[in-house]
Amino acid sequence: MGAQRLRRRLARQLVEEGALHEQRWVDAFRTVPRHAFLPRFFVPADGAWAAVDRTDPDWLERVYSRDVLVTQLDDAPEQWARARESGPVSGVPTSSSSMPAIMAIMLEELLVRDGNRVLEVGTGTGYNAGLLSHRCGSGQVSTIDVDPDLVAAARERLAGCGYAPSCAAGDGALGFPSGIVFDRVLCTASVSRIPLAWLEQTVPGGLIVTTLNRPLGGGLVRLTAGQGATAEGHVLARDGRFMPLRAHRLPALAQLPEPVDWRPTRLPVSLLVKPRLQFEFFASLELPGVQPIQLHDGAEPTFALTHPDGSWARTRHENSTTEVAQGGPRALWDLAENAYARWKSLGKPARSRFGLTVHGDAQTFWLDTPDSDLHWPL
Repeated sequence: MGAQRLRRRLARQLVEEGALHEQRWVDAFRTVPRHAFLPRFFVPADGAWAAVDRTDPDWLERVYSRDVLVTQLDDAPEQWARARESGPVSGVPTSSSSMPAIMAIMLEELLVRDGNRVLEVGTGTGYNAGLLSHRCGSGQVSTIDVDPDLVAAARERLAGCGYAPSCAAGDGALGFPSGIVFDRVLCTASVSRIPLAWLEQTVPGGLIVTTLNRPLGGGLVRLTAGQGATAEGHVLARDGRFMPLRAHRLPALAQLPEPVDWRPTRLPVSLLVKPRLQFEFFASLELPGVQPIQLHDGAEPTFALTHPDGSWARTRHENSTTEVAQGGPRALWDLAENAYARWKSLGKPARSRFGLTVHGDAQTFWLDTPDSDLHWPL
């Protein structure tokens, strides 16, 4: 199947799954050639990463799949050549072309209007900047990435497709270097806190869409900028998760101790790790800094919670029962069970009932309204 037919199929799939609604974004996905931005990438291969490029027979089908495509490992461009020459390599993904569905959701949530000046933070391959340029016009789009090699490659690919947005290399958390004021800011990486530079570069009433880099309860937020470094908005019902900006990456996990004392628990592990079950976001507010991990140290995967203060909890399945062991300064699983009881008492609020207020360094979540009695610091 040719690239044009594959683009049309992808756009149709995005509409069918509810990621795309607006015709002008449908037209963008039908038109902008994703394959021009993905001449090579990595695919999973038995716990490692294999290198794929345009000479491989399944390259074009993979490009127009609905999958995230990893384009860099360990911030090291040379990893792809190593994998191509010697076979699959290990590594941590540090750049990618995101799932088209998530890209579509974020672009629509940006609520772009004709004439809007848009800043994209996280250029990556340049494909998303191409979609923005098609919808808004190249002259209205600026894009920035911390990796100058990625920016140079993206600029070249965009030009090859007839797009010429302003491209810059630098720390996207500091905004765009020219000091332009924008109507919309879209971050295609995730952040632990809302960078104040974005607020200062957004016109009052302008919109910022980004994803939060949180061990639990990440996902999309949309904020309306106020005067100076202020903004207010909501956590969005439609979810999306992205790699963090380099400065916002989480620390490596410490080694967990071997559990001794186990007890049964009625709290399903799935509630803590599956965003669609809704409790995950509330758990993130009640358990700040707690990170979930999946362990593969037995016959079947098990689950653990950890915190930088040394607290931990681990689960296992015994005779159709979930058991938990915990240790460190705090009993994390007890806190999770208490959070679940509180969430139920509040009517099991979904993530879209929560909002975020930013007043400089004070960044606070709330339930239902900003003047709610229930607040949690970001």
